[in-house]
Amino acid sequence: MFGSRRSASVAGVSLAIVALGLLAACAKSGGGYPQMPPPEVTVVTLKPQSVDLQRALPGRVSARLVAEVRPQVSGLVRKVLFTEGGRVKAGQTLYELDDGPYRAAYGSAQAAQLKAEASLEAVRLSAGRGAELFKTHVISEQDNDNLQAALKQGEADVAAAKAATESARINLGYARITAPISGRIGKSAVTEGALVVANQGDALALVQDLDTVYVDVTQSSSEWLQLQHELGNVDLSKSSRTATITLEDGTHYAHDGKLQFADVTVDQTTGSFLLRVLVPNPEGVLRPGMYVNATVIEGSLPQALLAPQQGITRDPKGNATAMVVGADDKVEQRSLQVIRTVGDQWLVSAGLKAGDRVITEGLQKIQPGMAVKPVEAGTAAGGNGAGAAPAAAGAAGAATSG
Repeated sequence: MFGSRRSASVAGVSLAIVALGLLAACAKSGGGYPQMPPPEVTVVTLKPQSVDLQRALPGRVSARLVAEVRPQVSGLVRKVLFTEGGRVKAGQTLYELDDGPYRAAYGSAQAAQLKAEASLEAVRLSAGRGAELFKTHVISEQDNDNLQAALKQGEADVAAAKAATESARINLGYARITAPISGRIGKSAVTEGALVVANQGDALALVQDLDTVYVDVTQSSSEWLQLQHELGNVDLSKSSRTATITLEDGTHYAHDGKLQFADVTVDQTTGSFLLRVLVPNPEGVLRPGMYVNATVIEGSLPQALLAPQQGITRDPKGNATAMVVGADDKVEQRSLQVIRTVGDQWLVSAGLKAGDRVITEGLQKIQPGMAVKPVEAGTAAGGNGAGAAPAAAGAAGAATSG
């Protein structure tokens, strides 16, 4: 029994001597305790790229061309010659009025014109003979002047008669009320037998051209000023200025529109101004008064920097910060200025530059000044590929208001 205890004590002493020997050897070599390798972090290297600045704005659809059909002469409606809700062409007859009185007036004007022309012929012959007689001193100068004046009076009477005939012809034509433009016509406000009055206040029908429509959206003046700050000296005339339309049920409209103009006046009550988008409507999906959302591309930044959102954090004051791997592979903390979101990235205006390596994974195991092993996102050494989406930051983006 005593021999077993003595053997265990000898073995313990031997292990202690070996451990002390190893520690002494490490101390002599100057290495101290074994050091852990630097932690591995996933980074995204920033590259400048072109980014479209866009904003989603609510709007209403309106017809590109609108014409109210009104009578220009009075009379009873004899026929209604269109189908409500159907398509009509410019010049197509929509209503026929009782044209009896206007046809009679036209005939009377034609007769008056013939009478004036006959009188003019007689006066012209008399004036011609008078001029010859005056040359031979058969009639006096006064008589010749009277004959020439009568000729001019006859010519004026014929001109007035022609004008009256033309006016009567036009009024007769107004008895057939035609479509002023091509498009779709709405319901008729009158039926056959109704009495209509020239230039009445109520329209007989409404014709709208819906092959191409307007989407009128409003933008606040504060958003416009923010856009000017973001774009700086970028020339907006070189931008595509296109717009995508989302219908009120959330579906995407098949045809893109084009920003046509921005109003120059800000509404004092709302602090906003009008933007008008011209949108093709070949299938007739968009109808006047319909509510839609228009995502308008307001400008482009040719050399923008996009940083992945998972690499951007906020300090207690709400300021944006990012951890960046420096040239010596040590962690640096940067204060940033971000403008808006672009998909899953932030558009950065200050604090970062092209070539900076922003840490997107491994943030919980690092601190400023620590040496790290950076691995580019999306590479084979990057692990599970979680950084593949940020690595696509080199592609052109579209920025929305954030």
